[in-house]
Amino acid sequence: MHMGIESYERKLTYTVDEALMKMGFGKFQAFVLAYAGMGWISEAMEMMLLSFVGPAVQSLWGLSPNQESLITSVVFAGMLVGAYTWGIVSDNYGRRSGFIITAVVTSVAGLLSAFAPNYYFLIIFRFLVGLGLGGGPVLASWFLEFIPAPNRGFWMVIFSAFWTIGTILEAALAWLVMPRLGWRWLLGLSALPSSLLLLFYSVTPESPRYLCLKGRTAEARHVLEKIARVNGTELPSGNLASDWERELENRSLLSSSSGEDNATPKGMERDEDSTSGAKERKDEASTCEREGSKMGCISAMLMLLSPELIKSTLLLWVVFFGNAFSYYGLVLLTTELNNGQNKCVVNAVQSGKSLDINYADVFITSFAEFPGLLLSAAIVDKLGRKISMSAMFFCCCIFLLPLLFHQPQGLTTGLLFGARICITVTFTVVYIYAPEIYPTSVRTTGVGVGSSMGRIGGMVCPLVAVALVHGCHQTAALILFEVVIFLSGISVLLFPFETKGRELSDSVSNSKLINA
Repeated sequence: MHMGIESYERKLTYTVDEALMKMGFGKFQAFVLAYAGMGWISEAMEMMLLSFVGPAVQSLWGLSPNQESLITSVVFAGMLVGAYTWGIVSDNYGRRSGFIITAVVTSVAGLLSAFAPNYYFLIIFRFLVGLGLGGGPVLASWFLEFIPAPNRGFWMVIFSAFWTIGTILEAALAWLVMPRLGWRWLLGLSALPSSLLLLFYSVTPESPRYLCLKGRTAEARHVLEKIARVNGTELPSGNLASDWERELENRSLLSSSSGEDNATPKGMERDEDSTSGAKERKDEASTCEREGSKMGCISAMLMLLSPELIKSTLLLWVVFFGNAFSYYGLVLLTTELNNGQNKCVVNAVQSGKSLDINYADVFITSFAEFPGLLLSAAIVDKLGRKISMSAMFFCCCIFLLPLLFHQPQGLTTGLLFGARICITVTFTVVYIYAPEIYPTSVRTTGVGVGSSMGRIGGMVCPLVAVALVHGCHQTAALILFEVVIFLSGISVLLFPFETKGRELSDSVSNSKLINA
């Protein structure tokens, strides 16, 4: 009888994942996708415009090549700081708090950049833009927490497509604006997507998973009820419970079942066992509450480097670094090697080359990432995250291998195009996998720090690889890319678990149980 009552009570609770599974992907998630996607478009446009603004201000203000490069480097530096900072903010104060601050910083600094009176003010404003852009992972985690587990990978690929849309929009905008109105108008118009985030912020919901973790189950249920109403579905019957509460229920049921199967007339021993079990469950609940409490920078990092997460964290840092290093490196190689490897010039002539940019070509080549996105959508939920990433890293190595030797221009372009597809897949999938391996309590912090490692890769690539290519050491540069990409593929294989189809966890202790 006792077991029957507990079993019945167990059926009257449900988790956020179970609610999302029953409601499915509907109109509500489409709105969340559009809002988060606008943030992704904003980041892509702000990054893409660096290709156009640098040469323009170099000519206007007579900048040295190093000064021109600094305009790009300070954006990466700002993103490096922002990715970690906004992750901490959103894990402590909510996803909405995290991305509204980043939207304000990005839009205001982006607009001020258009009015920069000199080089130094432009550097300051672009650093602040980078600081705001570092909040991109917050939007990714926010969107992820509204998606049902079975098709999470597919919809995260769709989310990633907004980056490609942003690059195409920026290339088209530069094509229209730069020859007629100049770089200041391009900077001002490129800040509009961030401003749209501010316009629609009032109707954005907080993540129900975050609310549930913080013990605000009434608010979480209210959000879930709104999702059900908009999607035309219903919530599961019963009360909303967090993952760790469900785990305590499961253990309580197992403990009760074990106690009944091994019934003993010594009632005192049963009472002691019951008291001990209750104390253990209470201690575990306290642990979960501590994980959900506000964390500072040091405590968040300690949790990321805890025994349960350290292997995943360190491997993820390698993969993020390798992805960014390779992505920006392939963009570099596409422009450098298309002229033929026999036309390398080691002198100042390179820095004095024409500043004219073929905007039509840039616009067309921006479409090169679409095949990678389609491939990501096709394989991420079928093959899994680990196999998809590792296979594409190794395929990228194969595409680059013939370029160690001089090849005809057509073949060079084809091989680089294939490598670009592969690295697009790995970049897309790692942004799906990273939020899935961390519990809600440190999800945006974990993804933010990992993204910061990617920013370091983006900063290091021009300093190392560009110097090698411009110094006529193209073979050495390609070997470097091969090594980084290969090591990234090996790191993916060493990840401790696959996340395809798994429920997201709320706490480190629950994450350990799910992935055991």
